[in-house]
Amino acid sequence: MPTETPRRFEGKVVFITGAARGQGRAEALRFAAEGADIIALDICADLPTTAYPGPSPADLAETASLVEKYDRRIVTSITDVRDFDGVRAAVEQGVAELGRLDVVVANAGMTTTARAWEIPLENWDATIGICLTGAYYTARAAIPVMIEQGTGGVIVFTSSVAGLVGLPLLADYVAAKHGVTGLAKTLANELGKYRIRVNTVHPHGVNTDLKPGLREWLDGDPELGPLFMGALPDPLSEPEDIAAAVAWLASDEARHVTGIQLPVDLGRTNR
Repeated sequence: MPTETPRRFEGKVVFITGAARGQGRAEALRFAAEGADIIALDICADLPTTAYPGPSPADLAETASLVEKYDRRIVTSITDVRDFDGVRAAVEQGVAELGRLDVVVANAGMTTTARAWEIPLENWDATIGICLTGAYYTARAAIPVMIEQGTGGVIVFTSSVAGLVGLPLLADYVAAKHGVTGLAKTLANELGKYRIRVNTVHPHGVNTDLKPGLREWLDGDPELGPLFMGALPDPLSEPEDIAAAVAWLASDEARHVTGIQLPVDLGRTNR
């Protein structure tokens, strides 16, 4: 017989950045399916430094509609994670409407592709700003609320295989995601006494709209291809695969898990 979706997050509120589509949307829907209300934030705009279109306000509205189909509440905000005051305001508004904050998923990110010494400086600044500074701002806005609430909590950062190994052509992204990994390790030590657990999840290729143009580079230099290969035959993970891992890390099933780096990477880091 098919098993029912567990309800591990009844009465909980989850704050997710980059929630308009892709992994962020999949995470919002996974948590909603398990009983959580959602605070959803996204920039909802094209970025001048990326080769792919950004999410739209309609994408964020669709995430909200899908969450509401689970009979859950959702508060949305169109905000750039590089705007600390905006992120803090989104958290405060969400908590005011939904009553609490239990889980934070710092998921917003972007990337471009170039050899390290040829990365346009504006691309470097954007990648570090969104992927690392934005992750820090997300945590910084949420942590005082969680400490004052006094009931513990969970922070999960979306890092990457690029947060564990030196993938070529992604130096800005690699630097940012290694930074996220280190930030999470420190926060796990600082926040343990408050029963706030902090972990990172490390996907490899995920079937989303974030397409930095790696294929053209790999086709032009076959020697690079093996550096991106996993052990499993699937070429990509699905957003729902990552959402499942994030939900486990955020659940009481992982109540003694903090400070870890969880690869969901088709075996890429096992090479």
